[in-house]
Order: sequence, then C-alpha cells, then structure tokens
Amino acid sequence: MRALTLSAARTFEWTTLPEAEGPGVGEVLVGIRAIGICGTDFSGYLGKMPFIEFPRILGHELGVEVLAVGDGVTNVAAGDRCSVEPYLNCGTCHSCKRGSTNCCETLQVLGVHCDGGMRERMVLPAHKLHVCSALGFEQLALVETLAIGCHAVNRAQVAPSDDVLIIGAGPIGLTVLEFARAAEAAITVLELNPARRLFVEQNYPGVKVVATAPDEAAFQVVFDATGHAGSMSGALRFARFTGRIVYVGITKEPVGIDDPLFHRRELTVMASRNAVASDFPRILGMIQSGQIDTRPWISHRCEFEELPGKMEEWLLPESRVIKAVVAVAG
Repeated sequence: MRALTLSAARTFEWTTLPEAEGPGVGEVLVGIRAIGICGTDFSGYLGKMPFIEFPRILGHELGVEVLAVGDGVTNVAAGDRCSVEPYLNCGTCHSCKRGSTNCCETLQVLGVHCDGGMRERMVLPAHKLHVCSALGFEQLALVETLAIGCHAVNRAQVAPSDDVLIIGAGPIGLTVLEFARAAEAAITVLELNPARRLFVEQNYPGVKVVATAPDEAAFQVVFDATGHAGSMSGALRFARFTGRIVYVGITKEPVGIDDPLFHRRELTVMASRNAVASDFPRILGMIQSGQIDTRPWISHRCEFEELPGKMEEWLLPESRVIKAVVAVAG
C-alpha cells in the first residue's frame, strides 16, 4: 500500500506500507477518500510544528469509506461514509475521566504525534468514526477542522449578547466564525490579507471585516487564530473589562502578557485544543441542514499523486488557498 511520508522539512517521499491484516476487535479498516490540508500540515511540512517529528505520515482531516469491521463493532458497517475524529486518547487519565478527551495526557493525534491518513487505507478504532453517508467525502474531510472552531466557541461560552473579535481569517479563524455566528454574536474579523478579507465579506454578510486593529477595548470575547506570538500577546488589549481571550492558534515562541492590563481588567486567557466527540455529530447535522456550507471553503483540489508538488505552490501567498482537499482514489 502506498503512503506519502514526510521524511524531513519540505521533503515528501513515496513509501510502501504492509497491508493491514484486517481490523481487530473494536476496529475498522477504512479507505482514505479525501484529505483536508490544514495549517498543521503546512507547518509540519515546513518543519515548524512542535509536535511533529520526522519521518511522519501527515493527514488528520479525513473523509473515509468503511471497508471492513472487526468483532464487536456496531456503530458502522462496510460501505459507510465517515468523518474521522483523529484524537487517540487513553480513556483512563485525569483529563479523559473528566470528559476532556481532547487533552488526554498521552494524546496521539493522527498525522501529528503518530502516522496519519496520507495513505490508501488504515485501521482505526471504530468509536473514532462518525457516520454520515448523506455527505460527500470532501465535506466529511472538513468536519475535523470545523470542530476546532466549535470547541473554541464552546470554551469561550459565546452568547448572543457578546461582541466577538476574531484575529485571523485563515481556515481556523473561519471555523471560529462559523460557530460564533451560530451563537448569534456580533462579530468583527481582523485580517491583514486582502484576499481573505474579501472572502469573508462575500460569504459572511453581516460580519464586520477590518484590516487594522481597533483603537479601543470593544470586545467581550477575542479569539486569536494566527499562531503568531506577537498577535497573541497583543490580543489582550482588545478585550473589555472581564473579557475573555482564547488562543486557538499555537506557536513555539513564548507569549508575553501585559500583567497590569491583565489584572486591571480581570481578563480570562484560555487555550483551546482540538475538539471532543460530541462536536462531530453536531457539525455533521449542521452541514446536512445547510446551516454550514463547506463549498466556498474549498479553493484548491488535487489528486493524491499530485500532492508532493502542490505543497510548495499552496504555500505561496498568491495561491490564495482557503482550503485544499486531496482526493484519494478508491
């Protein structure tokens, strides 16, 4: 079976993996049909993702087809189309017992801490599959990225009375936008890239889009989706007294805090990591109902064979990538 392995920064190699012997108890053999490319994949490709070590098979945003099921599996059947919850948690640590499976102390995220879905087939735990055969594989591949924004908005407990600022309108910022909008908050998006500002203006009527930072602390909730330490540090100044700041992006660099401002306004700063299982069926339902339309998101596509040559191209600002999806033949 073919797989695409990242052997070093900016270096993909085609490798051959042994075929799985078949799914064991509680496991499922799936065929990979669509792979979403996200910021984690790009930063891993560049050698900048702190949790990725080489060699690594990337790919955690997956739309899959069930090929075979192991003993004891009742939630899926051969032929089902599924989205994959790529967070492999232990179930027994402090976080897991509290329901925070996204923060498992030994968490393995497919394509990050362990090998992921840039291959033809793989075996997965059945309970990490979320069935929705009514959706296409591209739509299913986008569920995980949407779950990031879903979890972040849930963490912040966004309410209709909240004024929300989202810093960064890349794919992760857009996922936050989807769920802040679902919470009926008043939303402002701060984005320096004119193409991304235009995308928000065209696809999200009623959302205010700005290119320069506000002069005042006008927001109850501030999401920083840039992964840039300077932006993350500066995000505090946009929050009102008692405001909440949520770091959705991640950086290797230290993030400074203006402590007098932090204390005077009694701000809350929180991280948002991954998502939880309950986010996935909610998102599948929202896509099915039309509440979320994934079609404008997919700006670039390619076949699996083309992917090694596409990564450098998609990194160029002039490529104007919103979301790229890779098709894997069945």
